[in-house]
Amino acid sequence: MNPIVYPGMVTALAVLLYALFTMNAGRNRAKHNILAPAITGHEAYERAFRVQMNTLEHLAIFLPGLWLYGYSISHQWAAGIGLVWIAGRMLYAIAYLRDPKTRLPGMVLTLGAELWLLLGGLYGFTMLMLAG
Repeated sequence: MNPIVYPGMVTALAVLLYALFTMNAGRNRAKHNILAPAITGHEAYERAFRVQMNTLEHLAIFLPGLWLYGYSISHQWAAGIGLVWIAGRMLYAIAYLRDPKTRLPGMVLTLGAELWLLLGGLYGFTMLMLAG
């Protein structure tokens, strides 16, 4: 099997998770009658919106890190760390939707996975560059 399948599957799962968060924000927008372009109104909508937007903000760090690490270090390890990121995002979302003050464990998993992938990818590409 082509090893690129592993980070590819994690990419698809991460984008699917983001799509679910987007649909949840849209559902809450309709449920609480918050008309576009407003992004404030009912607290349940605001929480769902923040989960969606925070995930989008983190995808911009996560996805390049996943692929840089996968290419330069290990596709399998990148996928495993990527699954930790997905678990962190899910934990973050569940906690934030219940009580934003409890979001820290999910955020820590998210940031830890991002840093591992990004710094590992930087290391991997530095080693590739030095190897000529």
